[in-house]
Amino acid sequence: MRIHYLQHVPFENPGYILTWAKNHGWGMTNTLLYEYPSGNVPFPLARNYDWLVIMGGPMNIYEDAEYPWLVEEKEFIKHAIDKGKVVIGLCLGAQLLAGVLGGTVTQNPQKEIGWFPVTLSPEARSLPLFSFLPEKPLVFQWHGDTFSTLPAEAVLLASSEACKNQAFMYRDRVFAFQFHLENTFEVISALIENSGNELVDGPWIQSAKEMLGHAEYITQDNSWMDEFLTQLENQGKNNCTY
Repeated sequence: MRIHYLQHVPFENPGYILTWAKNHGWGMTNTLLYEYPSGNVPFPLARNYDWLVIMGGPMNIYEDAEYPWLVEEKEFIKHAIDKGKVVIGLCLGAQLLAGVLGGTVTQNPQKEIGWFPVTLSPEARSLPLFSFLPEKPLVFQWHGDTFSTLPAEAVLLASSEACKNQAFMYRDRVFAFQFHLENTFEVISALIENSGNELVDGPWIQSAKEMLGHAEYITQDNSWMDEFLTQLENQGKNNCTY
């Protein structure tokens, strides 16, 4: 079985998902979109991957003029969904999913950067994919935009005080997470190094020290990502989808 991931900047890779895939014997391929600034991206054929993971990044989904590859990426993501792939979007990736599926992506009233709790919806708590999570998991955030309107048929999975729509599911196989369970210490350090100019005073913005001073949070989030991916893998096997 094979995972393909879309990476938008050199410093934001799939983190713990790479470890999970290796431990479970999944093959990993990628498209590094930052290597194609003018577009003409060589995306894989649908038959060459089973899951698609879409990473985060500092750009916004509506900045097609600045990032021409965004147009092609959105078409590729829509094709993957239409082909029945399992698709997981993280931060920017989640916003791309929302936009592709007909939702609305806009600037959130405030940036949310650091460790903050989200509240799972009753629908999420009822699903085996998420039932192992506490009601208010503490997760890592780094975003300014949000999916302010969910796509039709999307099921809201989580909310927070700073951002109403934190996660959604579409047709039991497309998952959008505004937050990060995959980030490792190395990924968070790289985010701070490359996007530290965003760490200004704000009610929902933590300092670099606060973000890096809780190794136990990272370990916990990675364990939750591990459980979610394993549940998703088992669900696929039971449904014979891959």
